[in-house]
Amino acid sequence: MVVPGSQHIEDKMYHPPEGLQKDAHVPDFNCYLELYKKSIEEPDVFWKEVASDFYWKKPPTGHILQYNFDVTKGNIYVKCMEGAKTNMCYNVLDRNVKDKNLGERVAFYWEGNSPDHHEAITYGQLLGQVCRCSNLLKQMGVRKGDRVAIYLPMIPELVYTMLACARIGAVHSIVFAGFSAESLCERIMDSQCSILVTADGVYRGEKLINLKQIADEALEKCREKASATVTKCLVVKHHALRTQNGDISNKLQVGPDFDQNTDIKLSLPSTPWDAACDVCWDEVMGQVSEQCEPEWLDAEDPLFILYTSGSTGKPKGVLHTVAGYLLYTSLTFKYVFDHQPDDVYWCTADIGWITGHSYITYGPLANGATSVLFEGIPVHPHVGRFWEVIEKYRVTKFYTAPTAIRLLMKYGLDPVQKYDLSSLRILGTVGEPINPEAWHWYHEVIGQKRCPVVDTFWQTETVRDTFPFFGVEPTILNEHGEELEGEAEGYLVFRRPWPGIMRTVYGNQERFENTYFKKFPGFYVTGDGCRRDKDGYYWIAGRIDDMINVSGHLLSTAEVESSLTDHGAVAEAAVVSRPHKVKGECLYCFVTLKDCREFNRTLVDELKRQVREKIGPIATPDFIQNAPGLPKTRSGKIMRRVLRQIARNEKDLGDLSTLADPKVVEVLFSQRCETAA
Repeated sequence: MVVPGSQHIEDKMYHPPEGLQKDAHVPDFNCYLELYKKSIEEPDVFWKEVASDFYWKKPPTGHILQYNFDVTKGNIYVKCMEGAKTNMCYNVLDRNVKDKNLGERVAFYWEGNSPDHHEAITYGQLLGQVCRCSNLLKQMGVRKGDRVAIYLPMIPELVYTMLACARIGAVHSIVFAGFSAESLCERIMDSQCSILVTADGVYRGEKLINLKQIADEALEKCREKASATVTKCLVVKHHALRTQNGDISNKLQVGPDFDQNTDIKLSLPSTPWDAACDVCWDEVMGQVSEQCEPEWLDAEDPLFILYTSGSTGKPKGVLHTVAGYLLYTSLTFKYVFDHQPDDVYWCTADIGWITGHSYITYGPLANGATSVLFEGIPVHPHVGRFWEVIEKYRVTKFYTAPTAIRLLMKYGLDPVQKYDLSSLRILGTVGEPINPEAWHWYHEVIGQKRCPVVDTFWQTETVRDTFPFFGVEPTILNEHGEELEGEAEGYLVFRRPWPGIMRTVYGNQERFENTYFKKFPGFYVTGDGCRRDKDGYYWIAGRIDDMINVSGHLLSTAEVESSLTDHGAVAEAAVVSRPHKVKGECLYCFVTLKDCREFNRTLVDELKRQVREKIGPIATPDFIQNAPGLPKTRSGKIMRRVLRQIARNEKDLGDLSTLADPKVVEVLFSQRCETAA
């Protein structure tokens, strides 16, 4: 391990303890180099060995990986295991239950928002519930290739539904249950989902969120913007809302012979309900079989769509496919976290992000792992909640975000020292670059100086990296596309695909090619800035384009700017990042008002509320500054570098000769938000 921000690498090298190293899948650096060399020089041999651990209804007919990264030579494509047929759900469940006799092993310890709500789910039970959900979706009309939107909190039903989609060949599109109705609507419409699965509500800490109401608003927006695509809304009654006072869920009744046209009657008026569309999960799941044959899919059939904000403001539907994603998530989980059979593993991410897809559901299950599925937040009902859960389940591998680490650092050592963390063997951090202070606290206080700290890179969630994973061949280019050797800083690009690389932007291959391949033909361009040090370590600095990483959530500045300019008082807006002690980065917004409009606290509150409603709470600006004018070049391009420096109160601005009106910079400095000073 190398500490981020080290000035003297040789003084900051951290080696794993000998006991952990002895039984590791990759015990030392020479072993890593040997495996990496094989993955690059003999990719067919390497990935066939990985594939041999899984079930294939039909083997591949050609090379394991086929691709074109050069837009000048034709359409961009990546194919993995072409000709093969398999099923993701079969490989992560049936294979473990029937072939490996793991039916009694716990797949998930579900820990709810309240410590009183918890459940252990075995692989056998998980398979039964997934088959029930598969049959239910088919009964509702879902077929292979159909898209299913999932807007659920971190409850077992989220895992059941995504795996059920994988089982029957449907394509799941999970939307983080913190996004607004507008964001949900946009994602449903873009992927043309036919079914929406949601819950009546959820508690986040002390706060009650009425998900059903948000879902209804999203569907209404879909109807207003185009002909409705969603025919049925499957609604889960959240356990916590069934057992607490102030229950917002309904007691729903259905007839004994359920089908997609079943009438559903209400006995309580508290939750909005459309009998023609809404179906109650709790009432119908018991009426379907626990047996469901999997749909055997082509290797390159789509598995899921996951939306990430794009630099143009319109979210991109990142498409992943069956076989390549299976191989890559299973192997990265096994090696990065050094998974061992006796592990209890916990990733605190939300499944609504790629980290959750990969390292809560598919990767751990493909390895027969036992995981914690956590619904709550780090500080509810007390600031020791994370440490309490680690002690309760004797967690051995713990994986969380730098934002959470920085948040918990504020509470000092007392909450940590109350709990036994001796079970921990490996720590992980993901979602954003981690600052040295947080890294040291995590390693020394939580890991007690004996746990290696690992991380993963899935592009939409940028982290610090070191050396590339097997099959991944990075390099660094300058602005002119020239490859840089040795110590260097520039654009992070990849020469070749790996099995789990995204295949396209759903419904927009042109955008996919323009975004990732047009700038430097022959290379996959991530959009990240990167530095390689003298020892060959890669340090990913974050997005080169205008993206902001807030608490591990990558947000598009263009999307936020669009929300701000939708307000009648705003003529123009520009959004930049500003460092934040807890979030890593926060949103600092400059708004130019229309004539005769006054900038005041009321307007600021309105603008913040508008962004929350259009994008979601995670996008709420921390600072909004009045900007009579914006620093622009003579061609009209906003100089965001200058705005970032103003937001951070950095007076050394460098060359401003390209500005059309340099005086605007002085005005903006004089009107900086007082709280940001």
